[in-house]
Amino acid sequence: MRRKWILIGGMALILILIVSFVFGTRLKIISDLAGKSEELIVLKDKVWEVEFSKELDAQSVNSQTVYVSDQDGKKQDVGVSLDRDKKTVLVQPPKNGYKVNFPHYSLVFTTGIKAESGRSLNRSFEAAFTVKETLPTIGSKEKLNAYFLQLLKEGQKYFSGRDFAVSEQSSNEKSAADTAGADFSETNVQVQGIDEADLVKTDGTHIFKISEGKVQIIKAVPADKMEVDSVLTFNSSFSPSHLFLEENQLIVMGHSYKELAKNQGKTAVDLMIAPAFQSTKAIVYNVQNKQQPKLLREIEIEGSLLASRLMDGKVYMVTSHYPEFWILEKNENADLRPRYSDTAKNRDLEAIDYNEIQYFPDSRNANYTNIAVMDLEGPEADLGITTYLGSGTELFMSKNNLYLAVSNYHYEPITEDRVFSPDTSIYKFNLNGRKVEFQNTAEVNGTVLNQFSMDEYKGKFRIVTTKGRAWDDRNPSSNNLYILDENLKQIGQLEDLARGERIYSARFMNDRIYMVTFKETDPLFVIDGSNPKKPVVMGELKIPGFSNYLHPLDENHLIGFGHNTKVMAGKGSGNQPIITTEGVKISLFDVSDMNNPIEKDTEIIGGRGTYSPLNYDHKALLFHKKKNLFAFPITVYKSVEDSQFESRFEFQGAYVYRIDANEGIQQKTTFTYQETDAVYEEWENSIERLIYIGDHIYALSPKRIAAYHMEGYSKTGELKLP
Repeated sequence: MRRKWILIGGMALILILIVSFVFGTRLKIISDLAGKSEELIVLKDKVWEVEFSKELDAQSVNSQTVYVSDQDGKKQDVGVSLDRDKKTVLVQPPKNGYKVNFPHYSLVFTTGIKAESGRSLNRSFEAAFTVKETLPTIGSKEKLNAYFLQLLKEGQKYFSGRDFAVSEQSSNEKSAADTAGADFSETNVQVQGIDEADLVKTDGTHIFKISEGKVQIIKAVPADKMEVDSVLTFNSSFSPSHLFLEENQLIVMGHSYKELAKNQGKTAVDLMIAPAFQSTKAIVYNVQNKQQPKLLREIEIEGSLLASRLMDGKVYMVTSHYPEFWILEKNENADLRPRYSDTAKNRDLEAIDYNEIQYFPDSRNANYTNIAVMDLEGPEADLGITTYLGSGTELFMSKNNLYLAVSNYHYEPITEDRVFSPDTSIYKFNLNGRKVEFQNTAEVNGTVLNQFSMDEYKGKFRIVTTKGRAWDDRNPSSNNLYILDENLKQIGQLEDLARGERIYSARFMNDRIYMVTFKETDPLFVIDGSNPKKPVVMGELKIPGFSNYLHPLDENHLIGFGHNTKVMAGKGSGNQPIITTEGVKISLFDVSDMNNPIEKDTEIIGGRGTYSPLNYDHKALLFHKKKNLFAFPITVYKSVEDSQFESRFEFQGAYVYRIDANEGIQQKTTFTYQETDAVYEEWENSIERLIYIGDHIYALSPKRIAAYHMEGYSKTGELKLP
């Protein structure tokens, strides 16, 4: 009997192994498309990217095995190709796109598709879809809540974030770095004529500054008689973080929080709406009389601030809102629409109408993106607000268009030879007064670093991305450049640059494109983009360290701000080397010869632990073009000798340099408020920003402002702040 059971058990084990082998080696579609049962909605220029479980036989991927047919079975003139990974089939749309509002199309994969091993697709696959000219709308509460319930079912909430601000962000207009400054400094921005919000603004006579939850308005001229004209205070639920200044209007933006329905005695799941309201608030003041600012308007938009811009008298705010949609598990009638208020209309919170909520067909994201436009020249004009279901991670804005980069997580099985590696969907919107109108969408491989990864030039959109993760030897990362036309159709590309590294900075300067990647050394790539269909890497420079921010000095010279690095051997066999930062580094690059870029001069400040806000925020840089002066806050540490990681605090303040194409990098002076015997950093003595007005540089800290004359840098005046 025992032998009989052993025999039966052995046969069962063999059967399990055979079944596992058959199912483990069969060819199947692993894209999330395979799990769709409902008819899909796509835009007319949709490019299908369908991934298979194994590398495919290229000969088997053709118009007979992969095709799109209409409702009558007529095949469409689509392009079919196999991507370089040999696993992904690309299906390009017809030349003029699919017909809009056509009853339906079918995307078909037949059993003629084979893996390189010879195994065929076990059964044909068909996905039905309809085509819309623009983004579809939600239209009803039932449809919206069904969307979120499906996300709960899929467990997508673990891939999305709460309401976190992601970032604040070159174009056919000149780079802002090319502008000759006025008699006072402006915020260091990416695109000339498009302002970016910051902690500090000046109009040439006064300084407007955020400090400890207040906004101080300071008379700065004359420099030896500075005084505080007024202070704007707010209730504890509002935290100011960004300022715009447009003629006599000051716009204070920040985070606001308040609880709703607190006195109703209900739990969150019992409520029809979310119990708390976290929002981005913008408060507009008339500051013509600096001593008596006048409140003009307040707007609130649910969610956190992703980015903001000011152009032609209009403030553009993009917020991201993550609703508490798990409430639906207990209350399927909960209202999950984002809300807003505008005192130009009334003070009551309003929910966005269901017919005004659009969604990105390819996205399965739980976030809302709100794009609000406030006209400063028409304070009574309605707030223009556009709402999309789906979130952005970075924003680029030109004079006519706004682009949102959205990380696209393909929810597919992660195997030993396949890592979790998102791509980027790009959404293009046209700016038309207070209207923001969707234009088109595209997808590129990899993800963007920040706003400087994107650019618009002569109508073409350019973007650099990193695909995969550095230090992953099995699936090394790669870096890419993509160029898309006005309709976001890809027309040029460079791929697989600097494998195993990732992008640390990028800058687009007309026909030239600069990109810095890093793993152990800092390759600066010089790319000729004059032919958008065939961008070419002209030169490459490898040096120690890396640049976080690239700033144009002139058309043939570039300044890199970043860190110096040191490479140490990792412990144990096969371990990765240890990379440590060894001070802040300034590099002057000469790119006159695009084929042979050189590091013309360099400056290294401090040792391990030295850092500057400029390493992550370009707005921390003061640039005086006429004088070629550069200044930035910095905290300096000195490496301790004979110690691998220890360092000692040395300096807190700001460094001022003159950087010239011929004379190189010259330190002019330093500013500091620290006590001479200080052994630690002190927040109140940190210099947050530097500005200039006339012949004076002003160094701003939380507790004081000092003015220094640019001839000799002697202190002219100082003001202690309350």
